[in-house]
Order: sequence, then C-alpha cells, then structure tokens
Amino acid sequence: MKITSVSTRVVNAEMRNWVFVKVETDEPGLFGWGEATLEWKTRAVVGAIEDLAPLLIGRDPRDIEQAVRAMTKQSFWRLGAVGMSAVSGIEVALWDIFGKHLNVPVWRLLGGKVRDKVAVYTHLGMGDMRAVYETNDVEPLIERAREVVGEGYKAFKAVFVPYTHFHAPLPAVDKVARMMEGLREAVGDAVEIMVDFHGRPASAGAALAYIEALAPGRPMFVEEPVQPGDFASLTSLSRRTSVPLATGERLIDRGEFDALFATGAIDIVQPDICHCGGLLEAKKIAARAEVLGIGVAPHNPLGPIAGVAALHFAVSTPNHVIQEEMVGAVPWYYEVVDGPIRRIDGFWQVPEAPGLGITVDEAACARYPYAQEVLHTQNAVLEDGTIVDW
Repeated sequence: MKITSVSTRVVNAEMRNWVFVKVETDEPGLFGWGEATLEWKTRAVVGAIEDLAPLLIGRDPRDIEQAVRAMTKQSFWRLGAVGMSAVSGIEVALWDIFGKHLNVPVWRLLGGKVRDKVAVYTHLGMGDMRAVYETNDVEPLIERAREVVGEGYKAFKAVFVPYTHFHAPLPAVDKVARMMEGLREAVGDAVEIMVDFHGRPASAGAALAYIEALAPGRPMFVEEPVQPGDFASLTSLSRRTSVPLATGERLIDRGEFDALFATGAIDIVQPDICHCGGLLEAKKIAARAEVLGIGVAPHNPLGPIAGVAALHFAVSTPNHVIQEEMVGAVPWYYEVVDGPIRRIDGFWQVPEAPGLGITVDEAACARYPYAQEVLHTQNAVLEDGTIVDW
C-alpha cells in the first residue's frame, strides 16, 4: 500500500477556517481524513502541507511513526506551530487509513479502551466565538451558563479575565470575583467551571490576583494563567495557590512539554492533537504526564474531525480527565462531516466504526470556502493604547 496524494479542503466556519487533510492511497476507495486547523494561519498551514506532501508520496501509510519522522527530520528547518499543525493533520489521516484497513476504530490501535464514556465540556456560547470572548458582564455570563447546563453539559469553560498587563487593577479583580460568584450560584456545585486566562496576565503577581478572586468559586482548573513557556512565573504561581493550574495548548515540541513537566507546576496538561504532532505524539506526552501524576485535558476548540480524533484519544488514554469540544459551532456543522460523536448526560460515547468513523461531504465543504477569520486579537489594547496579550 502506498500514499498517492495529500491534499486539503478549507472550510470557513465563520470564526475560524477548518483545514481538513485528505490522504489517498493506491488501494481503491481507501483514504483518510485529518484536521490541521490553526487559527489565523490557514494559508500558511495549507502551504506547509503542500511542502510536506512530496516527503510522503510512495510511503506505506501504515508506517505512521516513520512518516512523522520523515516530515519532521527531512524538513531540516524546525517546523513550529504552522509546520507541526500540518504534520498533525496528516498524521491523524494516516490513523484513519490504518483503522479502515484493519476494519477497527482508531482507539483500538492506540492501546484499546480504558473507559466506557468520555467526560466533555464546552464554552459559554457553545461555539459562538463572540460570546466566548466578548461576554464581559455578570448577567449575560450567567445567562449563557444556564443555557449550557440546560443543554445537558456538566462542565463548561469561560473566558472573563480581562486584558491585563503587569498589574491587575483592583476594580477588575473585584469584577472577576463577582462574575465567578454569580456563575457558581447559578449552576450549583454539581457543575464544573473552568476559567481560561488566555495568557493575558504579563506577570505572576497579576495572575495570582485573579486566581485568588476565583478561588472561592472552586474552579476545576484555571488555564494558561501566564504566557506559554513562562515556566518561572508558572512555578511561582503553583507555590502560592491551591487552585489547580492547566496549560499546554500552545506548546508544540515534546521538549517543551518536558520542560513544563520539570517545573512540577501544573495539575493538568493540555496538548492539542492538531498542533503537537498528532495522535501518537499526544499519547507520548500523556504517558510522560501520567508518570508524574498529571492529568490530560486536550485543547480542542476546532472542527469536527479534530473532535473525533480527540474522542479516540480519550477512549484510549488512562490519565485523560475531560475533553474540550465545540460540537455544533455552526448550524451546518453536521453537513460537512458525519461522525460518531454522540453526547449523553454530559459524556461522549465510545465509537465502533472503522478508522475515525467519519464521512466528509466534499461538496458541502466547497459551499463554505476560505474567508478571513474574525480578528478578536485586535481588541487586546488597554485604555492607554498598550497592546497586550489576547
């Protein structure tokens, strides 16, 4: 069996462009799908996939680790977020091929089933990215929380830590405390709440002020309290708070995860399967985390193929804690990809179809061509004009 082509389909989902990857083989009707979505880098990722394709043509798609080694080592230049997203999308497609070839679901190939269902959470707004990033007052925040719980979710994540620099102003800290208090009162103690800082604080001190404001509401974890790679600040925070810390969505190389683990600062690691090198690399990261007593909650606010890949990962990974998802992010979500994700009582169910278990409607994909994504980042400006982290 040989790889004959690697191509992409870009689907504009209003707030982001999904990048689907199709890998075809010389066996009639045998092909695989992956996803390489990287916000605001769509054309760069598509170009990277085109650049990597010649390294794969003629290879056996079942030799997945060898294919990844070819893409990462024969590229010469380190690939970074753009290149590794390209690698990830291709790698997931190879697993889809392998599973179809053997007539088994991908999770069987990743070690088999370790759980009977997968805990998931969504964002306030359930896919409406403006709601996710632009809900900054107590009442609409509470209203959105009730909507999510009403849809059957038992956990959600919110983004309401304000754009910050090196100092957290007291009025802003007090507002964060009120918002968390309102959320907890609205949904009760049976619902998990996560708060995403988005790396907005530029110092451990600023982050700590917000964490202390959130602590009475007992968040499941706070995410990216400081910028990715700022391991000194993260370590400082971990020594000064009992609130669980999570990070990792913007780390790419396994060496970066090793450096993160060495700090002993986090309780939850959040690799993104679509950015870190794919399913096998995510499994390796999870295994290292498991040895250190660290749970895994993969980052995934992306498209439907990414969601299904995350499902197979979760079914087969012992230290998986909870899965981020964005199912139904657009009204026509199921038009483009028909997949095995079924949510019952706040849990995804285990899929049984071969490969990833998806069918991609390429004609439907073509109805939603590339368009410029909303640049939420332009809002990250303080009153005095200082541009800060989004």
